[in-house]
This record gives sequence, C-alpha cells and structure tokens, in this order.
Amino acid sequence: MDGDLGARAVSDPRPARSLPLALLVAARPKQWVKNLLVFAAPGAAGVVDRSAAFAEASGAFACFCLAAAGTYYLNDAADVEADRRHPTKRFRPIASGEIPLPLARVLGVLLILGSVALGLAIEPHLAVVLACYVTLTTTYSLWLKHIAVVDVVAVAAGFVLRAIGGAAAVDVPISNWFFIVATFGSLFMVVGKRRAEVGEMGDDAPATRRSLSAYSPTFLAELQTVSTAVVLVGYCLWAFEKAELAEASMPWFQLSIVPFGLAILRYALLVDSGHGGAPEDVVLQDRTLQVLGAIWAVLFVAGVYTS
Repeated sequence: MDGDLGARAVSDPRPARSLPLALLVAARPKQWVKNLLVFAAPGAAGVVDRSAAFAEASGAFACFCLAAAGTYYLNDAADVEADRRHPTKRFRPIASGEIPLPLARVLGVLLILGSVALGLAIEPHLAVVLACYVTLTTTYSLWLKHIAVVDVVAVAAGFVLRAIGGAAAVDVPISNWFFIVATFGSLFMVVGKRRAEVGEMGDDAPATRRSLSAYSPTFLAELQTVSTAVVLVGYCLWAFEKAELAEASMPWFQLSIVPFGLAILRYALLVDSGHGGAPEDVVLQDRTLQVLGAIWAVLFVAGVYTS
C-alpha cells in the first residue's frame, strides 16, 4: 500500500505523533539495550576500565544502535501489511502511516551505511562484523524470518555478532566457552520470544509471521530446554576455566554460577507463564531478575579485577 502514504493506514485511537517523534519511536531506542552486549567481551577480558578500550566499545555500541535503527526502518517498511493485521504492531509509526514508506527506506539505508562507515573508522574488523550483521538482518527481513528454526537461529546470531563486534572493536580474544554461552543464551531468549508470540496470537499467528505456523508449543519447549541446558553447562565450564587461569584466593567465578543459573531458571519460568514476548521488558520489570543480575555482576567483576 504505497499509495495513500499520508493517510493513517490503521485506525489509531491515540493522537498522531510528530514526524521527529515518530522516527524516534520507529528506531525503537528501548531495543538498543541489547547492544550493551558489545561490552561483554571487553568486560570479561578485564579491559573495559581502560579509557581507550571503553571508548572503542562505546563506539561499537553506537555503531550497532545505528545499524539496528536502520534495520528496524527497513524491516517495518517490508512488513507494513502484516503489521497492520497485528493487534499491537499496527500502531507502529510506519504501519500506522505516520512515516511515509519512501522516507523509512531511505533513512534505513543511510543509517546502515553510516554504521559501517563509523565502524571502519574505529577498527576495520568491527566494520566487517557490522557488515555481517547488516547482511544477516536484511536477509532475515526479506527471507530467513519465513523459515522455521532458521528464523530463531538468525535472530540469535544477531546477538552473537554484537558480542563479537565488541571484541573486534577492542581487539580482545573470545573464549570458546564465552562463544557457546553467548550463542545458546541468545537462542534461549529468542525461543522464549517465539513461545510468547505463539501463545499470544494463537490461530492468528501465521497471519503476522509465516514461520509461526510451523511451531508447536511442544517443539518450542523442547528447543528451549536444549538451549537452557547448554547455556548452563557452558557457563559452568567457562567459569571454571576463568577461575583456573585467574588463580584467585576466592572462588569468585565459581560463586557466580549460582546467580547466573537462578537467573536463567527465573527467566524460563517467566517465559512459561507467557511473559517472554519482549525480553527487554521482562528484564527491566522483574525485580528478582535484576537482583540476581546485580549479584552475578558483582561476583564476576570481583573475579576479573581481583585476580
């Protein structure tokens, strides 16, 4: 429906937003919290407290925010018809007609190109990771999201590329166990999101996302069980590896296994209760998860900086 771009495409009871505000909403700044993953590898390596490393990681964060915003513009422009049939996505600025489709597409391309250019200025390897991320997200929007299983793996890969991007920007190595934890931790959250979508939409799910018709609650539960098991075992082995290398007098890394495991199980419980549709909301609204996350961070940071 590229015709009547100026009209409100969907009946929205809320007052129309100004164009600048609509552009900001469409960029989904709340989702940018996911880009904090760029600090994971530098933090685990114990270099994020150095000014140069922190500046490089912050630059990587900005790059992924630009790339994500551009991707959201292009994705929402491509999904405009499906979003208009969704009970909540129909109020997104592009689906509701507040942002013209041509403008969304042009801004999407410019933001993506800008992110890669900024990454190149920071570190050439970061630009390569960003190019891979943009290629993945674009391919996902056009094709991969319609293929069951491949869609969840593609989304999880986007999280992993953020972690790799942070390592590339600061030039720190990535542990094999870190990579496994990041991979299956991401898959764990993405599968939880799919479970919530299937439960929320019911029989109408395929109308908003074609691949949802292939997922049964049983299969998604099994996939989440597998990812939960691997991320827990992977983190335990990573913690033991770091403890062996650190040779600290206190078992900080081993102790961090407890809050990490509890947080994973708590999140799984919330997903099973139907609260996994927006992972960022689950984390920001559940006090128990926040406390467990804070305890884990204290123990892990103590292990990194006291050894």
